[in-house]
Amino acid sequence: MARFGKRILPPREGVTAARLRAPGGTQTHAGRDLPVPTSIRAWLDDVIIPTTLGREQALGAEELTPAFFTEGGELTDQHGGRVALDDEVIPGGFYFFHKPAPPEDRVPFEIGIVHEDDDLLIVDKPHFLASTPNGVFVRECVVTRLRVERGEDDIVAMHRLDRVTGGLLAVSRRPETRGAYQVLFQTRGIRKSYRALAWLPEGWRDGDPLPLGLESGEERDVRSRLLKVDGERAVREVPGEPNSHTGVRLVRTFRHDGRGAGEFALVPHTGKTHQLRVHMNGLGMPLLGDPVYPVDVDPDPYDFSHALQLLAEHLEFEDPFTGETRAFMTRMSLDPAAS
Repeated sequence: MARFGKRILPPREGVTAARLRAPGGTQTHAGRDLPVPTSIRAWLDDVIIPTTLGREQALGAEELTPAFFTEGGELTDQHGGRVALDDEVIPGGFYFFHKPAPPEDRVPFEIGIVHEDDDLLIVDKPHFLASTPNGVFVRECVVTRLRVERGEDDIVAMHRLDRVTGGLLAVSRRPETRGAYQVLFQTRGIRKSYRALAWLPEGWRDGDPLPLGLESGEERDVRSRLLKVDGERAVREVPGEPNSHTGVRLVRTFRHDGRGAGEFALVPHTGKTHQLRVHMNGLGMPLLGDPVYPVDVDPDPYDFSHALQLLAEHLEFEDPFTGETRAFMTRMSLDPAAS
């Protein structure tokens, strides 16, 4: 995090300061070979505002100007010093400032606290609330809300759930211990499982077989190659070496709106974007309430009428400090009527 004098430049109303990197310098980065501007003013006015942030971004009726970054944005350099418009640019240096964060309509669902200690919060993230600032939701996400509500600027989510997915999310409270817990996520040291409601194949009747022999109630493996294409919300399954792996087990079948549906236990052995949703859709059993699979309906982000029936149900890991096994279960539940 950037430093302002001898203190940390804190999040503003829960929103973390943004980071820019100047061209030039000796370290490898995308702008190393670009010319270094003559001043902070020239860099902001000629490069950053028109090409990176866009002049269409405004504060109320005011256009973004270099003065915004050095006054309202509290622009600081990588050493934590305040920056003036006529200062020289540090080649390859990092700069920090606060972006405009306009008010947002509240997402009308509350965060549940499943567990808290000095280092961690384990929360139940409601459907429709983003985990971290994302797109139109900067203030209305778990991290920003918790920072503001609890007065804790150091809160950071250690993994992410899709905005439309509900359930358990692990949150770090202290930078001193954060790295050890983050390593668990990076090395797949966290055991996660999900619960989902999905449509069964069209025309399915009691006693009919299911894909992969799932009617047996035994866990089956789904492996495929997933491809995320820029500009597309839906992730594609494509030919090639599998890069994703999900365990799928049928828990029960039921009827919903005159059609066969099932409750499934899902275990992601890899962590690709939309992996569980794509794999279930690929089996011909899309999740109830899914706004993207099999058809992207592009709903209004403030349309809360159809909830995706996918829930992060269980988290388990060996604590890196005590060695004890820690396990958490969601207090949320699925409801086909809400889909």
